[in-house]
Amino acid sequence: MKKTSFVSKQADSLKPSGIRRFFDLAAQMEDVISLGVGEPDFVTPWSFIEHSFHALEQGYTSYTENAGMIDLREEISNYLLGSFGVNYDAEKEVVVTVGASQAIDLALRATVNPGEEVLVVEPGFVAYVPTVSLAGGTPVTIQTRPEDDFKLTPQLIEEAVTPRTKAIILCNPNNPTGAALSRKELEELANVVEKHDLLVLSDEIYAELTYEDVHTSFPAIKGMKERTVLISGFSKAFAMTGWRLGYATGPQEIIETMVKIHQYTMMCAPTIAQHAALEAMKNGKPSVDHMMKSYKQRRNFIVSSFNEMGLECPNPGGAFYAFPSIRETGLTSAEFAEELLQEEQVAVVPGDVFGESGEGFVRCSYATSLKQLDEAMRRMKRFVEKRV
Repeated sequence: MKKTSFVSKQADSLKPSGIRRFFDLAAQMEDVISLGVGEPDFVTPWSFIEHSFHALEQGYTSYTENAGMIDLREEISNYLLGSFGVNYDAEKEVVVTVGASQAIDLALRATVNPGEEVLVVEPGFVAYVPTVSLAGGTPVTIQTRPEDDFKLTPQLIEEAVTPRTKAIILCNPNNPTGAALSRKELEELANVVEKHDLLVLSDEIYAELTYEDVHTSFPAIKGMKERTVLISGFSKAFAMTGWRLGYATGPQEIIETMVKIHQYTMMCAPTIAQHAALEAMKNGKPSVDHMMKSYKQRRNFIVSSFNEMGLECPNPGGAFYAFPSIRETGLTSAEFAEELLQEEQVAVVPGDVFGESGEGFVRCSYATSLKQLDEAMRRMKRFVEKRV
């Protein structure tokens, strides 16, 4: 008798995260320096934690509104207006989610019909393609080029658009490359977006970690607010990964639909995390500025180190990742990462897990101390010198 599989085809086809595979391998070894998982090495600022303690003491342990505490949504709205010049109605155009990842999932499920295409920029965050598929959409990848510093161009969008294209996912600054788009570059993309009547899911989780230019939020571009879902959160710039808190803002119709899905699948984001985030929105800027200054110092160090050892590495404009080329070694991205881990106990992520255009590169997170980075660079230089 043939046994029936009870697992859905969509779920069964998902591949495990390539990032987690190397993280798990590194966890089983001693004396490993991990440049793998994108997580700040800073502890959540004390004032955020203290605010959550006070909330617990005052008995705030129940559900919040499905869309999140109105106080928090108002602070998010104020923050976005003051920081990036985009104005949202806290009651109707803001939803608090369980991390930015859930916001991406909700936005796709709220907007994509079965068979509609969603453009995904590569190299890109590993969750985008699977999440599009789980929402019933068809992911269509756009491969950016190293000669363009892995920046998306209008021409690349034009080449990928079809009559079935519904949306495009942008990540600015980008994970894994650190590429940051300027206002002029975003305006050029906006012209193509409007021409083809596309929805934009703008993942700006690294917005506060923009080093050279002032970050431009995509909905701040003329005509883009009504066709953009802005996605962000507290994990990266605010060092709150374990609190699992994000948010999305956008047109009322889309946000209301996201809230409906959210109320049936998650009820609400963690109450205690929302109280910590409230403090982060109100008084977190000095802590964020301090962390960003440290990240920039580390960025400068790691990029110069890679270039000195012969691994060409562009200067990332944002986030906390370097994306050096390892082609000079003659190894594939996976071979480089595996052999480096085994021989020198340094964990990096193969570039191809972020899409085919990432082959020949590795992602290295510099969200770790300068002392650790210095030792990691010594080990990597020794490893590279044996192969170049």
